[in-house]
Order: sequence, then C-alpha cells, then structure tokens
Amino acid sequence: MLTTRMCAGKLVRNGGDKKAVICIEGNIASGKTTCLEYFSKTSNIEVLTEPVSKWRNVRGHNPLALMYQDPKRWGITLQTYVQLTMLDRHLSSVSAPVRMMERSIFSAKYIFVENLFRSGKMPEVDFAVLSEWFDWITTNISIPVDLIVYLQTSPQTCYERLKQRCREEEKVIPLEYLESIHHLYEDWLIKQTSFPLPAPVLVIPADHDLQNMLHQYEENRDKILAGSCLL
Repeated sequence: MLTTRMCAGKLVRNGGDKKAVICIEGNIASGKTTCLEYFSKTSNIEVLTEPVSKWRNVRGHNPLALMYQDPKRWGITLQTYVQLTMLDRHLSSVSAPVRMMERSIFSAKYIFVENLFRSGKMPEVDFAVLSEWFDWITTNISIPVDLIVYLQTSPQTCYERLKQRCREEEKVIPLEYLESIHHLYEDWLIKQTSFPLPAPVLVIPADHDLQNMLHQYEENRDKILAGSCLL
C-alpha cells in the first residue's frame, strides 16, 4: 500500500527516501539491459527496467510504435505516458537497499521530450504542457537519485546494435536520431551545460563487445556501489 508524507515541502513515499537509487543512462542500444542484467545478480540490488511493455500496450494501443511512425501527432501521447510510468518506477516499493533503474524521469524530459521539440516534431504547446507537468512533479514530489551511470556509446555503435536486435518499433529509427540523442546526453551528463544534474555521474565507455563490457562492469562495481552510500 502506498503511503506518503511531507518532507521539506515535498511529497515523499514512506520508506522511499531510505533506499539508494542508481540510474543507468544512455542512448538506445547503449547496453543498459546488459548492465542491469549483470547487477541483478547482486543480492542487495533490485533492478527496475524501463516499462516498455506498457508503452507498447495501453488498453490495446501501441503509443510507442505510433510515436515513431508520426511523432508530431503522437509524441505528446507517448511522452505523457512515459512521464507517468517513469514516476511510478521512481516511487515503486523495493525490498532491497539499492534500486537500480533503467533511465529516469529526468532523461525522459531532458533527452527525449527535448529532442522531439528541438527537431520540430513536437508543437510548442505540447512541449509547454509536458514541461509544466514535469516542473510540478519535480517541485512537489521527492525523486532522489544518488548516482547516474552513463554508458557512453557512439551513435554508430548504437545503430549497428539496434539493427542486430530487430525490435519492431525500432526498424524506422535512422542514425540521425541516435546522433541527436547522443548530443543531448553529452550536453547533459558530460559538458553539463544544458540541464541540472540530479546526482553525480560515473561515465563508462560502452562501445566494446559483450565480454569487454562485463569486465568493465566488474571493474566499476565498487565505484557504483560506493555511489549508493548504503553498501
């Protein structure tokens, strides 16, 4: 049962502020799933993947596919639902002392909504409405993040991986889209010039093959767990 209280003027889920939160960020096909699967084997970490299945089926509709087909028409529909479901991920109850999430409500707004707007595929009024919702949420609800792990990957690598995994909705994604997402991530997490950071950032180069990436995750395990401040 969801119970809440007020803390410093913000709504806080009872017990939620006692859990460490690590967000795995990166471009499409940057290796987030592999990273989450690796750390899911650690007993004191609970992994929360992006709720893609929900984005593919909202009472029989697939807003994810619709957005890729016609972003001007369906961008706000998908991103409104993404914002809701990512908020639900942040506030959901976990039993482990550490919550490791795939992306966050922050990247949903700072990367994907921003990209739709900057590319001219989201009308200004839609962007304004989504921004008002985001500002209200982040002002009135406590959404703690302790560490961002950025899987830094070249757009070309992501494009090759995307073609290999053959997800139906992703077949229409061009390289240019991945390049735009990459630049927004770099401005946010590397240059730190575009939007506020909710937490410190740990950068892991992620252009390597699977075995090399598993080795990288093992090498960075202590830094990631130290970033949680609870292990």
